[in-house]
Parts: sequence; structure tokens; C-alpha cells
Amino acid sequence: MKLLVIANPGASHGRNAQRQANIQHSLEKFADVDWQITERAGHGTEIVASLAPGSVDGVVALGGDGTLFEVVNGLCRQERELRPPVGLIPAGTGNAFAQELGLSVDDWKKSVALIQAGHTRPVDVGRVKTTDELFYFVNIIGMGFVTAAGQASKAFKFMGSAAYTLGTLRAMLGLKSYNLCLEVDGQPLELPNIFIEISNTRYTGTSFLIAPQARFDDGLLDITLLGPISRYRLLRLFPTIYSGEHVHHSEVTTLQAKRIVLKSPAGFLLAPDGEFRGRTPAEITCLPRAIDVFAA
Repeated sequence: MKLLVIANPGASHGRNAQRQANIQHSLEKFADVDWQITERAGHGTEIVASLAPGSVDGVVALGGDGTLFEVVNGLCRQERELRPPVGLIPAGTGNAFAQELGLSVDDWKKSVALIQAGHTRPVDVGRVKTTDELFYFVNIIGMGFVTAAGQASKAFKFMGSAAYTLGTLRAMLGLKSYNLCLEVDGQPLELPNIFIEISNTRYTGTSFLIAPQARFDDGLLDITLLGPISRYRLLRLFPTIYSGEHVHHSEVTTLQAKRIVLKSPAGFLLAPDGEFRGRTPAEITCLPRAIDVFAA
């Protein structure tokens, strides 16, 4: 087996460097490994996009959701039949997609074993087209309050997965609604809104069960909308996001769609897979079974 490993030295506030040697040694027991350390944002995408067809049997993302985001964007620059499967060894602050696969930062040996076994599953990918950008996500894309919370969490990266909880609490200080205009599978919708999350998987920020009904291979994206809400009410509702019970509250609306167009307000920053990229207006489309991942 030939593997390309994309390793992010800054993932999880740099903590993955401490176990990198053990992971590399384990992979090299059964594979010819090309180990690439990313040097800047977008570097992983560049490396994967430049792969010669058939040159590797798998691409391994060693890092968090941001590292996986770069790998997926590199793969999606290639034709579907030429994309090697993706392996994931979680080592980031946010490891939401890893949660879907039953993988954790504390058990990297399980991740390596899945890659060695070679069994794969097809996974949907979200495509995002803005006025001047085209990119892809595998987990989630958000706008509004969730973007502010993600930006606020940067200051708490050193605290691991707790960063997203603390970032959310800090963002509540600037809580405000806006008028959202969008299309859901061609149907127009206009409503006051705090945030919109468009999910391919159930989790965000590792432990937030934002879209409990989402499936990454059903050809659909799950939409979660939060309407106007007071800070006090949001603070009371917030703990229910860990169990997915938030979807039963009156302020929350859930939908499913293959294509969503975010029309206005224009110029709002988007947050795909824990990154910050692109601005509205944006067209978001589900690409069914666009990549394969090593999974049980």
C-alpha cells in the first residue's frame, strides 16, 4: 500500500507533534509512506491536487477538520474515478467528522487499523460556489452567529475541544438577528435568523450534535435555522445542542435539501469545516458519494 500523509503541525495547538513519530512508525509497518508537513494554509490542498493518477492507494489527513477540509478540496479537483480514498487520524481541536467514524484523538491506533484494513465507504461532499470562489466541505458550513462563535473560539484553541463551547458563550455577547433570504431546492424562503448551519454530518465542534438526523451518504444536506431568541433563552437552550434536543425547540427549524442558495444578506462570511472562507451570496450543492473514506 502507498500512502500520502498530510500532517498539520499546528493542529490541536501543536499537540499532534508529540505522537507523530509513533503514528509514522505504525503506518510504515504496512505501507510505503510519503509524509508531507503542511507549511501554510492551503498547502495540503495543493499537494493533494498535484497527485498523479494512481500514484497512491490512499491520502491520510493527520490533523483536525481543517486538515481534512484541505485534503477533500485537493481531491475534488480530480475526476471522481481518480480520487484515492481518504484516511483520517484525528489530531485537531475540532474533529467532528472523526466523530462520525467513531474515531478519537485518544485512540490513533484505531484510525491506523482502519486504514490498514482497507475497507472504504462512499461519502457525500458539499460544493460551495460564491461570486469568486469554488470550494468543497465534508462536514458543515455555517453563517451568522455560528461564524462569530467559530472566530471567537480561536482564542481558546489551547483548551482543546472546550474552545468551541467557550467561543460560543463569548459570541453571545454580540447576538443579533438579520433577515435571511434563501432558496431551498428552488423554493424561496425569507425569515429573521440568528444562524444557519448546513450539515453533511451530525456533529460540529466535535461534540455539538447540531444535525441529529444527518447522514453523510444520503445525498442530502441537513439545514438547521435558529430564529430570533434572547440571550437568556439561548443560554438555556445551549446545553441541548450536546444531545440534539435543540431541534425540538420552537426557535429552531430543520430542513433537508440537495441545493441551497443563500441570497441575502450579501457579504456574510461563511464557515466551512471550521475554516472561514467565502461570502454570500452562495450556492451550496450536495455531491452524492463524491469521495471514499477508510471506515469500518
